[in-house]
Amino acid sequence: MKVALNQRAVEVLEARYLLRDLHQGQIIETPEQLFERVAKSVSQAEKKFGGKKQRDFWFSRFLKSLVELEFLPNSPTLMNAGTPMGQLSACFVIPIEDNLGQIFDSLKLAALVQQSGGGTGFSFSRLRKKGDPVSLSTGVASGPVSFMRIFDAATENIRQGGKRRGANMGILRVDHPDIEEFIQAKIEPNGFVNFNLSVGVTNKFMKAVLAEEEISLVDPWNGKKCGKKNAKALLKLIADCAWKSGDPGMIFLDQINRLQPTPVLGEIEATNPCGEVPLLPFEACNLGSINLTKVLRQTGNRFEIDWERLSELVSLGVRFLDDVIEVSRWPSTQIEKQVTGNRKIGLGVMGFAEMLIFLGTPYDSPKAVLIAEQLMKFISEKAWETSSALAKERGVFPNWKKSRFGKLKQKVRNATVTSIAPTGTISMIAGTSSGIEPLFGLSYTQKNILGGKSFRVLNPVFEKIVQDRNELTTQELQQVKESGKLPGTELFRTALEISPKSHLDIQEAFQKFTDNAVSKTINLPETATSEDIYNIYIEAWKRSLKGITVFRYGCRKEQVFELGQSCHSTDCRL
Repeated sequence: MKVALNQRAVEVLEARYLLRDLHQGQIIETPEQLFERVAKSVSQAEKKFGGKKQRDFWFSRFLKSLVELEFLPNSPTLMNAGTPMGQLSACFVIPIEDNLGQIFDSLKLAALVQQSGGGTGFSFSRLRKKGDPVSLSTGVASGPVSFMRIFDAATENIRQGGKRRGANMGILRVDHPDIEEFIQAKIEPNGFVNFNLSVGVTNKFMKAVLAEEEISLVDPWNGKKCGKKNAKALLKLIADCAWKSGDPGMIFLDQINRLQPTPVLGEIEATNPCGEVPLLPFEACNLGSINLTKVLRQTGNRFEIDWERLSELVSLGVRFLDDVIEVSRWPSTQIEKQVTGNRKIGLGVMGFAEMLIFLGTPYDSPKAVLIAEQLMKFISEKAWETSSALAKERGVFPNWKKSRFGKLKQKVRNATVTSIAPTGTISMIAGTSSGIEPLFGLSYTQKNILGGKSFRVLNPVFEKIVQDRNELTTQELQQVKESGKLPGTELFRTALEISPKSHLDIQEAFQKFTDNAVSKTINLPETATSEDIYNIYIEAWKRSLKGITVFRYGCRKEQVFELGQSCHSTDCRL
């Protein structure tokens, strides 16, 4: 089977995924061989449950879905399946305890995870505040932010799987005494370049914001109150720093823990780097995404969702990700115990924006919200149906009796089954739009990827439709290439033209039917204010979202995406 890839996808695979000769570094496999390697490795799990015949059957099914770019797993699976590394998970949360030895044990484990291609999330909320005494010396504690710098520096010197730099999520509770230092940590241009930051907020804090009251700060060292802060002023500081740098975002801890499947096993304090998977300490999750542009049926010029094909891909995706847990190798026994105990997976989607365009539906329309809800509800129901079938075939997850499912006597194989990831790289391989995001631009420049290369991109769906309709003159198309936008159109409105409300509408629609969380950026134009961001944060909490991220265009000197084809690099690809 031959895989149809565009030039950017080919270069991504060559730079990061295709196996190389260890001695000379030459590429030694084709994209087709990569997908065959992955399908062969993952399908080995089927032999355990149904013998060689079942293994061979699912090998063929898995391979077909990969080659046809209908479903793709997270990057570490593509990189490491069928190799000696063998670590296939993308998302990890590693605990940080208030003990120097344990801090550096966590640092070592994080290094091993990142070396294998995984991203790491940390809560630094258990570390004592700056200035607290250190019991084994005459010194004083340097605080959470100082230790974050050590983790950031370590990541800077580790390339994930030897192919991409590591990614971290750093979280601090809003009632930690060092919260203001944390909030402002990324104001400096080169501050924490390997970290996304999010403030862990509670319902109590958000209610205090609305009531314009103070919150108490709590020293994690002794659990005592050690000061107060005006909640509204603190949220305004968060919004102001996000306006300047894009960070911090916020995660809503109470909402996450209210819905988590295994509360008996502990409280969730952190997420993976992009926020779509809240995890217990030492837990990991395997992700995969369905390409929604591949589940459309065309009749003449009209497109509609092929629900039968989508159902088949959901069932395949859940089975594939459960198999990944069986065949993966783990960086530590603690991680292996947590992962195999809960068997969390996160099936999601990519290409949602392009699906809407084919359906003739503007992203910022009420119909798009209805499609999002209908789509994710269908995926969720089919995913749980498949997990239940796997439980009958293979057994429930080991911690089932301690879970909410055990109390309900609902037998399932996995503690979670859905998650909406950003799909940054795998959507480039699939040749579609990322996750559930709107099109960033009809034309844009993607900068400083794959070793400093830049790509000029004209959205292929837009290009095909305008060519088929013959609606734009050559001059108008050139203007789109230069500006990245087509003023006056509803169907092709881009991320910065869409209101925060509409961004939130889509995120909320998907979150309603997603077990884990939703990675979604509220893209804002350069003219947006910190007050706009303040209001977005409040609205996100009111809508019972699990987290929120904003990015104001131009807030960083260097950003990955720029509107229009403004590439001046000597290595800039069309």
